This record gives sequence, structure tokens and C-alpha cells, in this order.
Amino acid sequence: MEIGSEQARTYVSASPGLAMAQGHGGDPHHEDFQLKDTNPLLGEQWPKGAAGLARPAGGGGGGLAGWLGVDKPSSTYDLVEQMFFLYVRVVKAKDLPLNPITGAPMDPYVEVRLGNYKGKTRHFDRRANTEWDQVFAFSKSRVQSNVLEVFLKDREMLGRDDYVGKVTFDLAEVPTRVPPDSPLAPQWYRLEDRRGEGGKADEAFPEAWHSDAAAVRGEGVASVRSKAYVSPKLWYLRVNVIEAQDVQPQERGRAPEVFVKAQVGNQILKTSVSPAPTLNPRWNEDLLFVVAEPFEEQLVLTVEDRVSPRKDDLLGRVVLPLTLFEKRLDHRPFVQSRWFDLEKFGVGAAIEGETRRELRFASRVHVRTCLEGAYHVMDESTMYISDTRPTARQLWKPPVGVLEVGILGAAGLQPMKTIDGRGTTDAYCVAKYGQKWVRTRTMIGTFGPTWNEQYTWEVFDPCTVITIGVFDNCHLGVNNGGGQPARDARIGKIRIRLSTLETDRVYTHAYPLIALQRSGVKKMGELRLAVRFTCLSLINMVHLYTQPLLPRMHYLHPFTVMQLDALRYQAMGIVAARLGRAEPPLHREVVEYMLDVESHMWSMRRSKANFFRAVSLFSGFAAAARWFSDVCHWKNVATTALVHVLLLILVWYPELILPTVFLYMFLIGLWNYRRRPRHPPHMDTKMSWAEAVHPDELDEEFDTFPTSRPQDVVYMRYDRLRSVAGRIQTVVGDMATQGERLQSLLSWRDPRATCLFVIFCLLAAVVLYVTPFRIVALVAGLYVLRHPRFRSRLPSVPSNFFRRLPSRADTML
Repeated sequence: MEIGSEQARTYVSASPGLAMAQGHGGDPHHEDFQLKDTNPLLGEQWPKGAAGLARPAGGGGGGLAGWLGVDKPSSTYDLVEQMFFLYVRVVKAKDLPLNPITGAPMDPYVEVRLGNYKGKTRHFDRRANTEWDQVFAFSKSRVQSNVLEVFLKDREMLGRDDYVGKVTFDLAEVPTRVPPDSPLAPQWYRLEDRRGEGGKADEAFPEAWHSDAAAVRGEGVASVRSKAYVSPKLWYLRVNVIEAQDVQPQERGRAPEVFVKAQVGNQILKTSVSPAPTLNPRWNEDLLFVVAEPFEEQLVLTVEDRVSPRKDDLLGRVVLPLTLFEKRLDHRPFVQSRWFDLEKFGVGAAIEGETRRELRFASRVHVRTCLEGAYHVMDESTMYISDTRPTARQLWKPPVGVLEVGILGAAGLQPMKTIDGRGTTDAYCVAKYGQKWVRTRTMIGTFGPTWNEQYTWEVFDPCTVITIGVFDNCHLGVNNGGGQPARDARIGKIRIRLSTLETDRVYTHAYPLIALQRSGVKKMGELRLAVRFTCLSLINMVHLYTQPLLPRMHYLHPFTVMQLDALRYQAMGIVAARLGRAEPPLHREVVEYMLDVESHMWSMRRSKANFFRAVSLFSGFAAAARWFSDVCHWKNVATTALVHVLLLILVWYPELILPTVFLYMFLIGLWNYRRRPRHPPHMDTKMSWAEAVHPDELDEEFDTFPTSRPQDVVYMRYDRLRSVAGRIQTVVGDMATQGERLQSLLSWRDPRATCLFVIFCLLAAVVLYVTPFRIVALVAGLYVLRHPRFRSRLPSVPSNFFRRLPSRADTML
């Protein structure tokens, strides 16, 4: 038998981060949702000699000293901490004995045993020379023995499997390997001494059997491994339906009302009905689809006749492969239009139960079709976009940076399911940035999983967002009891905008995992990350801030908002379907949660949050208006006197106004530099209005579409929505009224008001012409800043005049 040993490196998160997370004071409810700074010991720490793991006195329990008995170079995996795995690669066996009872070749398999952990290879029927090439990985933190045993057994259909032989290894003699060191070469053993140990940087780590997942069996084994995925390459397919020719209706003598239906996969779009009933209709309408490479679908164009509101007659159709169409990489190239003959299906085909083509007739359809490569196909919300590159690789710019993320682990996770009467969580992490998705391995049955996996992305635009989500794996072969297909449960997610990070700085924080449930907001745990954004070209990165966020075609030939929403929904469906076919699959519920499929749904909570965001935005202007009002009313005499002096300076030296404004903003920026944010942004429950939301509003947010709630509940919510919409309607009406009053100044709708305003404008023009501008500005400023003794509590004359102006509100029903 041949056993190869391999070593690599893996990582554990540091406990100081947990200690800091639990050491905060203050309001515990408020503190639960705060970002916490951690100080893990990142990177490799290679002790010299075996002193760091010396065998304890008495010789018991410390037989791992030889694991770190040599000096090792550092590695690029410096955002996660070091952790060791013992790797055993079972390659093959030869010259196996025959079964002593049947005399036939045995059914061999290998069992690798380390303490209480056992891993088995697959078995082969009746082979004397067998090749498995399977890898087993044992975490050093869970090693329970100093001896590794490898058994060769003969599988029996009935009774106990026969023991053939074994090889034992002393772990104290196992060497250490760190990639990029070459893998250790396999060696042959006579059913006695080979060793191997490694970590997660090892090439064999993703496919290895892990002792952490020893309880997983069957098809669930594949779903616990780490995996990197790539989103399918998406294209916009533009179908410009120009016209049809010689369309023959089924009812002779009737002018058809024709439209064209285009279908790609499950995407169906229709043109409008031809404006005039004719045998040669014209439309010149664009239909847009999302397609993915490799092009598996076909474009099906169907010409139909609108006989009645509920009946459409098929007049002909044509099926076109997507590979037929050219790819357009700019707005300038002209795409040649083409005529396609239409084929009609007869009644006989339906009778025979198969599709039978009739003879072609003269009907044709004229279309211009191309694959748009100069657009960025959006499969995620534009607010959290992670990639802005166009589809065509020829149009990509070089990267401006590198993003490295170390997913250290999580702490304090909540039980997500119940197995054998106890709550448990099998957590894994998914990170998405650009076209690259990564999935960590699943940690079985722990509320404090340690992944310590590091991933790297190229950054083409710093104004993008990386999304990291944590999920509970429900595809481990455990029966969910309800007969429903298992769905991985959401634990929480975070977003990090790269432009908020300083370059070349390592951020180590514990991010709260916050979930909004029907019962309210709940902290599901903490996710510990190490993040570093490295700049490759500062000049290119600064230049990006002057460029449009999306490719040029989005501005030269933009889509409508409704088109973008529909295309984004289709793109998300294609991405979810393709990633769901990977092995192991990234399930649809995971992809939809990462892409924020439900972000467009109505939510009273979000509406309130957005309203108060707007209020907070204008709070600075309101504070400035209150301060100016205090100045005008002489609340602080010294401040008002200084404003008078400033007014005199600016009136006599108006060329100082703009320099003063920009110098003031420069000084404010310097002043705020001392208090600049030092941590990445995180989910804010207070700003999201999650802590004070009404339970019924939460239930409405989680309602299906269309609704599944009782009729009386729907009535109540509808009335509440009408009340809120009524207030919004009133505000919008007031804004329109003010604008219409402004328009009516010169419209002569109120002849007396317009006459007064026209005379006032004439007098103002004469006065301003003969009076120096500095005098006018000084008089106006002193009038605004006049002492309260010269003020009246009644509204001013211009305000009284403006409020008397008419508006179109009088003519509304």
C-alpha cells in the first residue's frame, strides 16, 4: 500500500478579539449591535525548535512537538492565523491477498483512525490492485492521540469486515510542509512508517475528508467543502423588431392586428400591436433579454394575430440560435438587419402528437439583433454594486488594487435548527465581489466556528461593495422532517464599501450579524474578519473618481428604469440557476440573499428610515437657518457685530466671496480629519428603524407577494397605507402650489397681482441701474440684519403678496 503525506497551513482566529468583544460597558442592548475592534495575531508564527510545543513532563499528551521542529519561511496568507492539519493521502494498494474463504479477490477499502476520529475510503469490488487517491485531514486542535493508524480491510456483505493489515505512524516524527513547498512524494509501505501533516493552504485541503465533519455522510459530504465560484458571463441581447411582410391571417379577408412575441428561455417579451391593421406591419421596437455563456437557449420569434382580448392566432415563427448574432462592443458599429422566413405549424402535427412543419410560405420578419458587450449586466442592486466592468473583456481596464479578506470565524451564533432534541448550527460563509464567489467549509455543530480562510479579489473600481453572508447548512443529509426541500437558513450578512477603507491597512473587527425577523431585530452572532485593500496604481485610482461609474453605453444609449429592473431580475435568476448547478451547489436562497432580490419590495420600516435619512441630511441646513435667525434677532450681540463686519468686507471686496467659501470648506475638512472614521461602516439598526418598528409593520414586510394574510389584516394595512399616502399627497400638493404661485407672477391669472409685480420690476430695474451694486447689497444686508426693535411679528410684505397669488389647486376635483 502507498500512502502519501502532505502538509499545508491553516489558521485560527485569536481569542483576544473575543475578550474585547465581551468587555464593553454601557447599555447592553445598544452595545450588541456595535462594531468591535479585535486584535488577532495574524500571519504565521513559526517557533524555532520544538520549545513552543514541548512534550510535558511525564511523557503524556504532548507528542506533537516534532510538528514545528524546523524553521519555515513566511507565506502570503497573512490575514488569518496559523493552524495545522494532519493530512493523510491514501493513494493505492497492490498485491492484495485473496479472500481466504471464497478464494476471490477482496473488496478492499482503507480506514484511517486518529483517536476517536475515523475516515474511510470508498471500496472497490474484487480488486487486487486498487487506487483510491483520497485525502483525509485532521485538525491539530482536535487531535486525541499520538499515533495514526491506517487499516486495510475487506468489505463483507454479511457480518464484520475482515481486517487485512495496518500501518502505524508516530505523530512526533511527522514533518511540516508549507506551500509553496512541493508536496511530499508518496511512499510504499508493507501493511509500516509514513507521515504527513498540513494546513488549509495545501492543494489537497478543499477535497479532503475532514475530521471536523466526521458526522456527515452520503451526499452531504460534498456540501461541507470550501469552493470558489465564478458568475456566468452575462450579455444583453437586443432584438430590434422592425417589420413583417406578407402576414396572412387565418380568416381570409380580415386585416390582422399583428404583434411579435420573442422568447429566450423563460423570458418572454412582446411588441405592441401594429398601429394599423395591415399585411405588412411595422414596429421598430427594441426587446431586451439577458443571456449567459455558453449560449444554451434559442431566440424564438413568433408572429401572432390579436383576434380578441383572450385569443391570439399563431401566424408563424422562427427559431434562431444565439451564436448566430454578432457581438457589438461600442455604440458606433452598425448592426446589419436581416430577414427571416416564418414557419407555420399545421393542425396535423397536433393530431399526430409531434411537431411537424408545413411548407414555408412567403411571410417574413425583419429584425436587427446583436449581443451588447459594452454594457455592464447588473445582477445586484446598484446601491451595493460590486463590479462595473462591461461584458466584453476587450473593454476592461487594468485593476487598480487588490482586496484581501481573511474570514477568521464567528462567535455567539444562535441555534438555527434542532437535531436529537438540541439546538445546533452548521455555519458556513459566502463572500461575493465582482464575478467571484467564495464559500468557506462548513463547521459542524458549533456556535463559534473557526474558518480562517483567506481570499483575494482584483479591484477595478474602489467605489464598490463586497458582501459577506453567513448561512446554516441544511443539506447535510439530515431529514428536515416536513418533506419540504431543505433551504439554507440566513444567519446574517455585512457589506463593506472599499472606498471607505484606507489603503495598505489591515482592519480586524468583529461585525455584528443582525437579522430582521417577524419578531423584531435580533443579533445572530459576530463575524470576525481581517480586511486589507492594497493600491496598485494611485494615479489610476484617483483618475477613476473623474470617470462615470458605469460603462459609456449606459449613458449614450440608456435603458429605462423599468427595463433595468426587469433585466436585473432576469440576470439574478440566471446567476442563481447556474451557481445552483455547481458542485457543491450554491443554492438559490443563498444567491438571492446575497444579491438582495427583495430590496425593491414595499416596507413601511424602510420608508420611515429613508424619510429620517432625508431629515438628517437637511438638518445641517436647518441648523444654519436657525443660527442665521438668531444673528438677525441679535441673540448674541458679539456674533451679530462680527457678521456686520464680514458683510461690510464682502460688499466692498466682492472678489473675496468665492475664495472665502472654498477656504472655509478647506478648513472644515482639515478640522474634521482628526475625527475621521477609523472603522469600516456596519449595519446600523437605529438608522434602519429596526429597533422601534411596529410588529405589524414587520409582519407586512415579510408578507409574500401577492399577500397571504387574512382579509381583515389586508384591509387594515391598506387603510394605513392610504393614510400615509394622503400625508405625502398633501406635501407634494403644497410644493406644487408654491411653484404655481411663482409661475402666476407673470401669467396675468390675477391681473392686479401681475400688474403690481410688473410695475415693481420696472422700478427695481431703474433703481438698480442708477445705484451702485455695493450700495444695494449693503442696504439689503443691513435690512436683513436689522435690530429686533425695527422688526414686526407680522409676516413681511413679500410673503403676504406671495401667499395671495393663485394656483391651479383651485381647479382640481
